Amino acid sequence: EVGEMRIGCPGFRPCLVVLQVKLNRCDSNLYISMKLKAAAEIGICANHIRLPKTATEEEVLRGILAVNEDSAVHGLIVQLPLDSIHRINIQRVTQCIAPEKDVDGLNSVNAGKLARGDLTGCFIPCTPSGCMELIAQTGVNIAGKNAVVIGRSKIVGAPMHDLLLWNHATVTTCHTMTPDLPAQVSRADILVACAGKAELVKGEWLKKGAVVIDCGINHIPDRSRPSGARVVGDVDFPSALTRAAFITPVPGGVGPMTVAMLMENTVKSAKKFLKAFQPGKWPIVYTKINLTVMESLFFKLICFSHDCSDGEISQSCAVKPISSLSSEVGLLSSEVEAYGKSRGKVQLDVLKRTEALPNGKYVVVTGITPTLMGEGKTTTALGLAQALGAHLNMNAFACLRQPTHCNTVNVTGGGYSQIIPMEEDRLNLLVASEIMAVLSLSSSLEDLQQRLSKIIVAQPQSREPVTVKDLGVAGMLNMILKDAIKPCLMQTVEGTPVFLHTNPLCDIAHGNSSILSDKIALKLVGPDGFVVTEAGWGADIGLEKFFNIKCRSSGLQPDVVVMVVTVRGLKMHGRVPSVTEAWLLPTKSSEENLQLLEVGCSHLRKQIENSRAYGLPVVLAVNTFSSDTGAELDMVCQQARLAGALDAVCCTHWSDGGAGAVALGMAVQSAAETPHSFNFLYIQEKITVIAQKMYGAKDVVLSTKAMEKVTLFTGQGLGNLPVCIAKTPLSLSQDPEVMGIPRDFILSVEDILANAGAGFLCPLVHSVSLMCVFDTFLG
Repeated sequence: EVGEMRIGCPGFRPCLVVLQVKLNRCDSNLYISMKLKAAAEIGICANHIRLPKTATEEEVLRGILAVNEDSAVHGLIVQLPLDSIHRINIQRVTQCIAPEKDVDGLNSVNAGKLARGDLTGCFIPCTPSGCMELIAQTGVNIAGKNAVVIGRSKIVGAPMHDLLLWNHATVTTCHTMTPDLPAQVSRADILVACAGKAELVKGEWLKKGAVVIDCGINHIPDRSRPSGARVVGDVDFPSALTRAAFITPVPGGVGPMTVAMLMENTVKSAKKFLKAFQPGKWPIVYTKINLTVMESLFFKLICFSHDCSDGEISQSCAVKPISSLSSEVGLLSSEVEAYGKSRGKVQLDVLKRTEALPNGKYVVVTGITPTLMGEGKTTTALGLAQALGAHLNMNAFACLRQPTHCNTVNVTGGGYSQIIPMEEDRLNLLVASEIMAVLSLSSSLEDLQQRLSKIIVAQPQSREPVTVKDLGVAGMLNMILKDAIKPCLMQTVEGTPVFLHTNPLCDIAHGNSSILSDKIALKLVGPDGFVVTEAGWGADIGLEKFFNIKCRSSGLQPDVVVMVVTVRGLKMHGRVPSVTEAWLLPTKSSEENLQLLEVGCSHLRKQIENSRAYGLPVVLAVNTFSSDTGAELDMVCQQARLAGALDAVCCTHWSDGGAGAVALGMAVQSAAETPHSFNFLYIQEKITVIAQKMYGAKDVVLSTKAMEKVTLFTGQGLGNLPVCIAKTPLSLSQDPEVMGIPRDFILSVEDILANAGAGFLCPLVHSVSLMCVFDTFLG
């Protein structure tokens, strides 16, 4: 069988681990050597883990957990007794063994299945299994026979009773305290002795012609032996030999069969693993969502009270324990700190463990300039991740910004494409601070401390800037943030894994989730998997900062850009030049008006042009509503393809979950395979290039104050940093009231801030107010 497995999967070998607390016990060492030798003879890889006699119970449990989480190991046995100088709870130890690797059948899951007769769905303890095989070799039919088991241990006696019972014998269990033991034995057609008492059963007790299986291993004094002792069983072999039809010798009887059954269980476990094994695929179980009638929910969405319906959906969905989810995606238990049952913080050590593994495909979701009704980027990102994972059988991770308690709406998706439980996804930090941007752009604790040290806290006119390092508090800040730097693991309604981590603003910062969450996720999904992240606001702002700030800092290169759009949003861009006027006419956006939509598509074409400026394929995702007509959807998709989008698809993930984004998932898969070469937008002349290429500005004008800052920061060695332009997200221009595609406007830069810790300069455009920053701090 081992050879057959190798033919089907070259290089594959079943693997068995024997864990022993080392003490000089000759019997234990003999059993282990027999097992290792037998494994080697049939091609099983066998490893012997020796713990010192000083090992504590916790150290034994940690050793078992490490084997449980090693996918290359298919069988684990703990050699009993555990001869430690410390007290060890054997029950806790056996319960710690993963049932699917418990080839000794000692875990309560396997014992419970055996007790209720589920003989094919469990591992049967090796010694009782070997005894059954020996009985079968005699040719005696067990059904209807009287069977007596002397011994009631969990390792042999109790499971032996169950096995005989489920093979239709009438079974009596006895022990050394049974008062009429000879009388009980005399009625036995089949006797299994496993009491652990030397030569307890005498030959005259036996029924003539009985089958006797002696499991005892006992040492009695024998001066004729070099060791001074010899091994005997629980049955007096010479006297029993005259009455029993069949009897097993000790040694040489049950022992070798026990080893053989251990090998059989290990091979069985390996075959089961190989049957379910798909190279590079997670063993993840996705949650089937219960799609309810959605008409009322659509009505609530249109009426701007969709939080209620999102909450109802969140409450109705089952949440997988965080321990199960983390195990499914390849995280070790030591790498996840559980915060309740549904979320956990992931240790950064996972990056060291997975350092040599290749990255997966990297997808960034962006959108048109958002209207006040929203376009659904986050919902689309989650729907895409669900489609890739639960419906297209790819390893898929979503990485999003973590909302704060200041958020008044749910910004982690909606409908059947949201993160659950929605009440546990909030962040407690101040999002407007440079510290949040630093946290988001850090790649390790060491990098975090270096960035914190560079934060400028004061800028005297005639001297060098005063930094956090100068104040001597960088180490203290680092300690405060030692837990905040760990990504938060949660899940979608379909059980797709999600990292929620950091939430820098998208005006005075870059508006993307953390580099660390992306890096960890890219390693976990593997080379064929997908990581879906989101850039804040529209492609002109959030996507530009994602590429030119985040990707410069991380060194990661995306593969696909997904542009999210809604028909109603494009109508608002095509209807009137004023955001305020468009806001007053939201209901008319549901009326079919192809001419108005065509005008709005000019804005779509500009944002697709912005997205394609980085050399990556662009896929359009039309977030559809029930009010959208076929003609409108066809026009949007056609206009997107004419503008250079590789593909354009309609999605219904809000109402249908991942199933509503399958077409999008397939388009993204295809786009990721197309040849592409990622490039940054600028090297020099940063502000002008962004303003002209992304916003469509005619020119850029810097105020006297801004020009002084350019001179100052250049002299301080900060001139080579990327820029993070703080501009209104509601328009391509600096005027939040102007929609569509503004033309011939001048971008006015009033001031420039130096976020040296985060690693970028922040030009402040004329219309931007920093009051939100002070409000956040005061709050």
